Amino acid sequence: MADILSPSAWLLALVQALLFPALAPLLAGWVRKVRARLQNRRGASVFQPYRELRKLLLKEARVAHTASPLFRAAPYVVFVATWLAAATVPLLTIDLPTAVVADIIVLAGLLALARVFLALAGMDVGTAFGGMGASREMMISALAEPAMLMAVFTLAMTAHSTNLGSVIAHHLGDAFVLRPSYLFAFAGLTLVALAETGRIPVDNPTTHLELTMVHEAMVLEYSGRHLALMEWAAQIKLLLYGVLVANIFFPWGVASDPAPASLAMGLAAVVLKLAVLGGALAAAETVLAKMRLFRVPAFLNLALLLALLGLLSHVILEVGA
Repeated sequence: MADILSPSAWLLALVQALLFPALAPLLAGWVRKVRARLQNRRGASVFQPYRELRKLLLKEARVAHTASPLFRAAPYVVFVATWLAAATVPLLTIDLPTAVVADIIVLAGLLALARVFLALAGMDVGTAFGGMGASREMMISALAEPAMLMAVFTLAMTAHSTNLGSVIAHHLGDAFVLRPSYLFAFAGLTLVALAETGRIPVDNPTTHLELTMVHEAMVLEYSGRHLALMEWAAQIKLLLYGVLVANIFFPWGVASDPAPASLAMGLAAVVLKLAVLGGALAAAETVLAKMRLFRVPAFLNLALLLALLGLLSHVILEVGA
């Protein structure tokens, strides 16, 4: 493991953390571009999300007269908490001084903190849409979080640790064979990722229909830099789940040492895996329609059932053997 007193190790940890906000808009732009191509449209550039964020950051933030200080502070709390949650997920290498805090419990706690402030901000102004979106968000998260924890715990039981770096290191050092428990956990975590990031079929991030929107309803009163931080946090969350799925279930390419060649290979590997996952997400959003809200609990119950089947199959096949 990296020396916690080494300045170069901490610099590498900082660079890896900064890569999440830097690459998150690119992944969102890639998904948009692929979806446009699949729909026989030209589509905007993959760098369009960067332009949108820059435009919003340069605009003045207008706040409703009924808003409390919590409404003004929420974008910063949501952004920082989501960014710190993403920083706990190993991106390029697992040999970092911050690997000790890369725990699934820490990840879930930071995401919950961001979610609570997002919901409180949606209700703060007192609009009907904000309260509606906050209620839907908390309902979805209450069903999605147990499924996420159950899916990751399936892999954690194999490595005998809830630390994400230890899980990846175990799979890199051991023969990563195709296990039924991993297939169930992968399917369950994929469904959770769609719900948590507000993608089709649970939510549609490109529309503002009052009867269906969830995330957009909570940020409807934001503008300027506040809206930019909220949108940026949503993009980081999408990248977070993409990296979580890519590096936990497909850890090939993740560097186990801070050598420049290993880091370059790790960066190329994670970009390739995210490009494939982004293309698959765009294809799914092209062929699927948004489901009705009352069907979302059944969708997330399926995710929990798949994750539970993965955990039980691991206990039966691995522990029982």
